[in-house]
Parts: sequence; structure tokens; C-alpha cells
Amino acid sequence: MGFQDTPEEWQVTATATPFTGKKTSIRADDVVMPDGSVARRDYQVHPGSVAVLALDEEGRVLVLRQYRHPVRHKLWEIPAGLLDIPGENPLHAAQRELYEEAHVKAEDWRVLTDVYTTPGGCDEAVRIFLARDLSEAVGERFEVAEEEADMELARVPLQDLVRGVLAGNLHNNCLVVGVLSLTAVLGGEGVDSLRPAEAPWPARPFEV
Repeated sequence: MGFQDTPEEWQVTATATPFTGKKTSIRADDVVMPDGSVARRDYQVHPGSVAVLALDEEGRVLVLRQYRHPVRHKLWEIPAGLLDIPGENPLHAAQRELYEEAHVKAEDWRVLTDVYTTPGGCDEAVRIFLARDLSEAVGERFEVAEEEADMELARVPLQDLVRGVLAGNLHNNCLVVGVLSLTAVLGGEGVDSLRPAEAPWPARPFEV
């Protein structure tokens, strides 16, 4: 396919890390522009994330409502989480997040889409999975804390979420991309056209 994003790296003449947090940091790079000038680019360095659009047999999507302090909103989202370990298999991370946040497991996994969430200011890459054939997980529930202790869980028909997105009522990036991508897939070539769950991911390479 000729119409695609391509990797490229412009020269960096100086770099600094003025802030390092628990999971992310801020980097300041002096980047050489095409005309030879140098411009400062500040951005968040992020380990990467996974998200799971879990679809049940009734066509409902599993969603969570969680407080997000930076935007001062409670947002409806799909289960998601960080890649905690460099080189971690994203499928394993997604399975962990679905278990921890919803106490659910899935038998059928596909890659729905890969995105850079905020490429102008953050290097976060997210792989969104489609998970089907859902069932209740066995064993004790994962003990949640902080914002997650206040989460609500629901199963919502896919088309209700699509309407909410288009009406401007739902704003979470992974939910928006996930439900619209799945709608396109179901109206097009079908789920079998999706990539396998352990398809390569150049943005966050891993070993199968």
C-alpha cells in the first residue's frame, strides 16, 4: 500500500530531560529544520499503552467510567493501561488490563488499530485490540486503588457509543478510535480481515 506513514528522524543537536516522573518524563530536543534553522521541541516521553475493545455476544462494548484529573472529567473509556515493562508483549498487557479492570477474559483477540495519541506533544503509541468470546475471569478480583477505586462498569451497544461519539458526548481517544474502527470493519471486510493479535508493532517492538 503506497499511502502510509513512514519513519523519519531529523537531526537533534542537543537534548535534555528537565523532568522525570513515575512513568513518563519530559524531553527537550533542539531539532534541525529543513531550512537549517534549529527549533526547540518539548514533548512527553511515554512507555506506550494498550487498550481493549471488548465486544460481547449481544454486540455490547465493555466500558469503564473513570475520573481523569488533567481534563477534570469522568470519562467513559475502554479498558487500557501502560506497557509496564520495556519490550512487553502488548497482547499479554491487554489481557492483564481486561482482567484487572473488568475481571473478564476473552478467547478471540485481534489487532483493531495502532495510533499515536498526541504526536505533536507526546510519543505515546497505543495498540487497540478487539476482544471477543468474553467470559467472567476466574479467581479473586484485582484490588483497585486511587482513581480506579471509583470506576463504574457498563456494557453499552456499539451503535449507542457511535452516536455518543458523533454527538460530542464521548471524548476518550481509545474509545472514539476503537468504536469507529470496529464499525468500519463490521460494515466492510469483516473481523477476519483484522491483523492477528501478535502482529508486529514497529512503534513498540516486542518478542512473541
